[in-house]
Amino acid sequence: MLDQTGFSGDVGWAVSDVKTGLPLEAVGGDRRLPPASVAKALTTLYALETLGPDHRFTTRILGAGTLSNGRLDGDLILSGGGDPFLDTDALADLASKLKAAGVHEVRGDFYVDDSCLPYTHSIDEEQPEQVGYSPAVSGIALNFNRVHFEWKQASGGYQVAMDARTEKYRPEVAMAEMKVVSRAAPVYTFQDGNGRDQWTVSAQALGTGGSRWLPVRRPADYAGDVFRTLARANGIVLKPARNGTGPAGQRLVLASHSSPTLTVILKDMLKYSNNLTAEMVGMSATAAREGTPPRSLKDSGLSMSQWATQRFGMKSTRMVDHSGLGADSRMTAEDLVAALVDARRSGVLRPLLKAVPVLDSKGRLVKNSKVRIDAKTGTLNFVSGLGGFITTDDGTELAFAIFAADPETRSHIPREQRERPPGARHWNGQAKVFQQKLIARWSSIYGT
Repeated sequence: MLDQTGFSGDVGWAVSDVKTGLPLEAVGGDRRLPPASVAKALTTLYALETLGPDHRFTTRILGAGTLSNGRLDGDLILSGGGDPFLDTDALADLASKLKAAGVHEVRGDFYVDDSCLPYTHSIDEEQPEQVGYSPAVSGIALNFNRVHFEWKQASGGYQVAMDARTEKYRPEVAMAEMKVVSRAAPVYTFQDGNGRDQWTVSAQALGTGGSRWLPVRRPADYAGDVFRTLARANGIVLKPARNGTGPAGQRLVLASHSSPTLTVILKDMLKYSNNLTAEMVGMSATAAREGTPPRSLKDSGLSMSQWATQRFGMKSTRMVDHSGLGADSRMTAEDLVAALVDARRSGVLRPLLKAVPVLDSKGRLVKNSKVRIDAKTGTLNFVSGLGGFITTDDGTELAFAIFAADPETRSHIPREQRERPPGARHWNGQAKVFQQKLIARWSSIYGT
């Protein structure tokens, strides 16, 4: 069957019986391949065991000084707590709570503290600057560290807007700016200058109008910029945000916002495969496990790998992050299946995984199938993975992992083409067809 994959590169898979733990089949199961977003299944187990399913991330507004007659004689601090779900609505709630706490004037400076997690400019530096799935990471995030860019053709050019929109709010931002320029390529350029995310975009690529989310490279500045606007709407004028913890001293908690439980966050992460959530949750787990924030995202990925070796015997797994976006991460199918069998017995992972449609060997949906698949997909250019659980028609439960990659072809993609490289869509489509053929065969062999 390996000779009939229909695509180039390396493939490895493994499948085991969950009840007995007995390995049923492995071909290239010890081959170290990039797992892509299938890695988020391991991050889920890491976070749940370390932080607990009911853990919540808290963002706080702190006062460094004295509060009297509505005036804070001292500094105000927006303190990030690693919440990947923080959005503009939550900041608006914090601004409202700050007013309700009796604060009407702040005499000191305004700080944004994102030091609970290390700063990373981009989850994967090899990605194009404009892709929203590889933003910066730090101890504070807003709207998944993405800013909304909208353009409309007008007389003499384009009207552009950069904002931090949700369904309820649409505050414009000053820390990110866009200039439309006349050129054929590249479509976007980015540079960090004058304390701002500075973008340019090709006028020839815009058409009459549209919008997209762009990554934020200065998370603390972004959150501070938006919070200042929302505080001003509540009658509280703040100085421009400064990045830092503020001067040493006691802190007064003036307002706080808590995230949903970790279980809710992880289920959403697995469903939508959000990379920022995976990195923030994974690094938060490392910080809790080691008692101090990791030095870098890569170090945190290594810490999770060491934990996986000790916890599940995953000796061949080496992660450079928690999302699987970095192509240098490696995992074997046999490693992952061992972790999946253990996780299924404890009942912690399968309820969070997304149901995968059952297809026949020609890729057609099988209606009223008694086979059930719950799994995590993983897709990069010329990398495809799938790992999770199958319940056959007779109730037999299987744990499986399938990894495929063509690193040679991937390595020759120019950076500017990595958002949509030629041939990648077809290759990944063929890989998914192969995955479904394997699942169909396992279901027939190990079911009735």
